[in-house]
Amino acid sequence: MNFQIHALPIAPFTHLIGQPASVLASHNAVRVTADRAPGFPCRVSLRDATPGETLLLVNYEHQPAATPYRASHAIYLRENASQAALAPGEIPDLFATRLLSLRGFNQDGMMLNADVSEGTNLAPAIAALFADPAIAYIHLHYAKPGCYAARVDRHG
Repeated sequence: MNFQIHALPIAPFTHLIGQPASVLASHNAVRVTADRAPGFPCRVSLRDATPGETLLLVNYEHQPAATPYRASHAIYLRENASQAALAPGEIPDLFATRLLSLRGFNQDGMMLNADVSEGTNLAPAIAALFADPAIAYIHLHYAKPGCYAARVDRHG
């Protein structure tokens, strides 16, 4: 497939890792402990946290474009996350068990199309949106809670 899914980089969040609750609160963040799996998807490692693992719940501006679609939402980051680096066309396992919302944007950050897909059918759903040459990138969201999951760009 001619797409690339990108995890978030850890660098913008490293100043929060290991900080006490008071410091996290000053950044509108909290520490949580996973009590089930799946249920706590990390946006850096693109893996679900295991029960007992700590994560940070932070607000992240995933759509910074100066358009009506500018958006942020809560996301989880495993405190011991390693940066995911997916191969072109690779879909992380954590998407397979979830209903996903796909939002296709043009280069100016305007949403042109959207769809929902079971994670097991994600590749064809991505291909269908990218069939429109005006769609420059896709944002994946976990459809039920609505939070940002990852960005998808064209590859090749």
